[in-house]
Amino acid sequence: MNSAEPPQSPIGPPDASLTPRYAGIATFARLPCLEDVPRADIAVVGVPFDSGVSYRPGARFGPAHIREASRLLRPYNPAQDVEPFAAQQVADAGDISANPFSLDEAVTRIQTAAEELTADGTRLLTLGGDHTIALPLLRAAARRHGPLAVLHFDAHLDTWDTYFGAPVTHGTPFRRASEEGLIDLTTSLHVGTRGPLYSRQDLRDDERLGFAVISSPEIETEGLPRAIERMLARLGERPVYLSIDIDVLDPAHAPGTGTPEAGGMTSRELLAMIRALRGTRLVGADVVEVAPAYDHAQMTAVAAAHTAYEILSAMTPDHLPVPDDRPRER
Repeated sequence: MNSAEPPQSPIGPPDASLTPRYAGIATFARLPCLEDVPRADIAVVGVPFDSGVSYRPGARFGPAHIREASRLLRPYNPAQDVEPFAAQQVADAGDISANPFSLDEAVTRIQTAAEELTADGTRLLTLGGDHTIALPLLRAAARRHGPLAVLHFDAHLDTWDTYFGAPVTHGTPFRRASEEGLIDLTTSLHVGTRGPLYSRQDLRDDERLGFAVISSPEIETEGLPRAIERMLARLGERPVYLSIDIDVLDPAHAPGTGTPEAGGMTSRELLAMIRALRGTRLVGADVVEVAPAYDHAQMTAVAAAHTAYEILSAMTPDHLPVPDDRPRER
């Protein structure tokens, strides 16, 4: 006789009709902490680090700010017809502590922690922090999955070479990732780029490093359905790592960020493109560059929290039906 215990149902957020959303410790979406569940299919982890920024600092406070704004998220996502917290165990893994005085030590620590968190197959959704953290996260993911299709939403290319001689900053992670063989050169893509560059050579270098581009002006002129079609065609069947700099959104939607650029995507466009990723092989993701000091009325944090929620929904393998007698959150 098989004495194995039946699998435990995922533990989700508390009932908001019994526990007010504004009460208690602010884990992401009021999910359980990682230590309170047997294991997690997806762990949400923060990296409060912004020592790699080149302009406005403050993203070190981003993870806490996003968690606070995520209190209003609910268990059922009608846009994707999925319950991301019921079909899989999602838990908040707290924060990775990274040395704010040493970029090298911080990057090493983030990579080590990411590898430890994913050793049993858990996937990561990381809340930054500045975009420097994408490099160690990609190193950890590529070590497990091989070269990745990197889908990068950002106002900027982030494939510059150095700042003040420093090879690892928030403007260089994808150049280093390409040079290290972490990305698939035929399937990686920037979405939402715009604004001034240093020269045409920036675009030539970026193409050589393995990236195609769907710019913000192209989304406007060609339309969202065409952008989604191009994105999915580029990704193909490779495992996908999704990296979202919140400055891909127009400052009207996300003022709280370090390097804002006019003419960006709307939050509705960004969420629609994330939803289109359902069914792709999403092996990890990050949402970065939320700087609360510049964030009026939590606009940026709310956008980031919903972005993370749509990512979790897209990472859900399949969904469970909503029972008719289930209490509904308000």
